[in-house]
Amino acid sequence: MKSTEKDGQELEEIGDIRVDEALAPDTQHNSENMDGDAKKTQIYTSNNRLRHGNAGYLKYVSLVVLTIQNAALGLSMRYARTRDVVMFSSAAAVFMAEIVKLLICILLVMKESGNVVKGFHTMYATVVLNIKDTLRVCVPSFLYVIQNNLLYVSASNLDAATYQVTYQLKLLTTAFFAVIVLKRKLKRWQWCALGLLAGGVALVQLSSAAKETKPTANVQDQSKVIGFSAALAACFISGFAGIYFEKVLKESDISVWMRNVQLSLLSLPFAAITYLIKDPAKDLLKGFDGFVWYLVILQAAGGLIVAVVVKYADNILKGFATSVAIVISCVASMYIFDFHLTVQFALGTVLVIGSIFLYGYVPKKKEPRTSLSV
Repeated sequence: MKSTEKDGQELEEIGDIRVDEALAPDTQHNSENMDGDAKKTQIYTSNNRLRHGNAGYLKYVSLVVLTIQNAALGLSMRYARTRDVVMFSSAAAVFMAEIVKLLICILLVMKESGNVVKGFHTMYATVVLNIKDTLRVCVPSFLYVIQNNLLYVSASNLDAATYQVTYQLKLLTTAFFAVIVLKRKLKRWQWCALGLLAGGVALVQLSSAAKETKPTANVQDQSKVIGFSAALAACFISGFAGIYFEKVLKESDISVWMRNVQLSLLSLPFAAITYLIKDPAKDLLKGFDGFVWYLVILQAAGGLIVAVVVKYADNILKGFATSVAIVISCVASMYIFDFHLTVQFALGTVLVIGSIFLYGYVPKKKEPRTSLSV
């Protein structure tokens, strides 16, 4: 997915072209041909302006949506797991999220193909007839199911703010696997950013006073050790699965939405098996109310929103969205969960946010000086 993030950066704005001024008086006999060229130029220019404008619009809309989704997901997962109601199965929620994600991706593939018939033909040719290629995404499909289940464990044992900050360790694990698997070289400031990230998360975890004081029946047995361990494991799984999926995307010309159809189709059996192993005696939809269904849709939409952001936005803006989401989670936790913010927690959060910006920093290339340069 990261291979597509250049798309949004490579759009160039074309300046105004005044064709009427380009026509000289002594070339009036070619006016008909020039008029045709002028019309084509104007159409080309207007189309590029429209595309550039749409890309800019989608960039900021997708960033706002990503910010809201990131903040809402952590808060919603925590609230859903601490309510005084009949508790739903987290494995069932993950299974239902995969179904919702599959349906959304199928609709996007149909839109991409032009109509329903072409969409189904494309999916059949890509998913069924090319089964060897489909099976390549077995690894990330299995890992994403495990990761999503671990995130529920983490949200059940950590307050929303601590969970949100701790989960940013996925930046560290993604960089680690990028170096190991893709042989990618990191810049010096990126290594510094990863060090700041680790230090910031450590400060947050060691902040013993940063905790919720609002007791509920479903948080009596929560453990910070279990919560942090689950979040750390989810970060490692997220890092490896993300790099593996990026490698698969780069080695083929299949669209991101079609890949997500393959991913969801293969994830469903793994999610069903996980549910049967973890909660065999429970009804699948036991405890599912309106809020849980909202959470399922929110989780399913998360990966698709990231795909749009990667395509249309750069790393700095994506880091800004993540940072704002962390701040929103911390502030909202104070009012929703009676979360007490400490100086140590705040310092750790600042380090994490700073590391996100530093890691995504791209220095501007110096323009080469020529003999005509002033």
